[in-house]
Amino acid sequence: MSGRAQHRTVLLEEAVDALAVKPDGVYVDATFGRGGHSRLILERLNGQGRLIALDRDPAAVEAGRQIADPRLKVIHAAFSDLRAVQEAEAVERVDGVLLDLGVSSPQLDEAQRGFSFRLDAPLDMRMDTSRGQTAAEWLAQASRQQLAEVIKNYGEERFANAVAKAIVAARAGGAIATTRQLAEIVASAVRTREQGQHPATRSFQAIRIHVNQELEELSLVLPQAVDTLDSGGRLAVISFHSLEDRIVKRFLRDAARPPQLPARLPLRAAELPPPRLKLVGKPIIPAAAEVAANPRARSAVLRVAERI
Repeated sequence: MSGRAQHRTVLLEEAVDALAVKPDGVYVDATFGRGGHSRLILERLNGQGRLIALDRDPAAVEAGRQIADPRLKVIHAAFSDLRAVQEAEAVERVDGVLLDLGVSSPQLDEAQRGFSFRLDAPLDMRMDTSRGQTAAEWLAQASRQQLAEVIKNYGEERFANAVAKAIVAARAGGAIATTRQLAEIVASAVRTREQGQHPATRSFQAIRIHVNQELEELSLVLPQAVDTLDSGGRLAVISFHSLEDRIVKRFLRDAARPPQLPARLPLRAAELPPPRLKLVGKPIIPAAAEVAANPRARSAVLRVAERI
């Protein structure tokens, strides 16, 4: 499955509604993917509006550049480069930033990308195929301790040590080069399976997160997004697993509180500096109908905040 026809954008209406799009506003879709959110934002902009879309995946950028709309500019960049992109585009402030985290359906469904254990392919897993270390290259040189830590911390896999031991033993007999090889190695080490889940699910997630430095990227982009928002501008973030959502939740919560000042500072409450954000509504999850139509939406959570 690939391309726009088969790709289902998660929380499409909800995320764009959350941005409260101003017709003449300037917006950033920091995770273009296949452009579902971007297209709906463009529908809500007038001729003076502007949309800057980022993606680290060259295939996504190529898809975006097929959209002939002068209001849209698609840039090959990780979202942690938001500030640099903003400066290069001579944009001081924007009215909204959207982050749709995690891996996209085309990345999962195109075998050669190496994200899925269901499709045998070279073990790549890079979101940006133009740079960086592949999953196979990392597995070939990581120590047993590094493997165990990544699989435990990013995959929350309780058999992380056994999986790491199995990987080290297997690579002694030759490179682990394909997704099927890795899935079989992990399956041999995971002693009990969660109902309805392949035993390699957590390990594949962990290795993908590590290869792409997904949590580090997220921690870098959130403060940049707040910095670039104009007063009243919205930040909308869709996360797909607990590690991402925890980072987003804590960041928004802390930014919605007054700055922490030294204890015993003689200030009244009204004299305290105001927080940078206010939370907008409660977290939003997909409706049952969306999950039934697109099971990949089941773990999605949308959080929204507004710049004060």
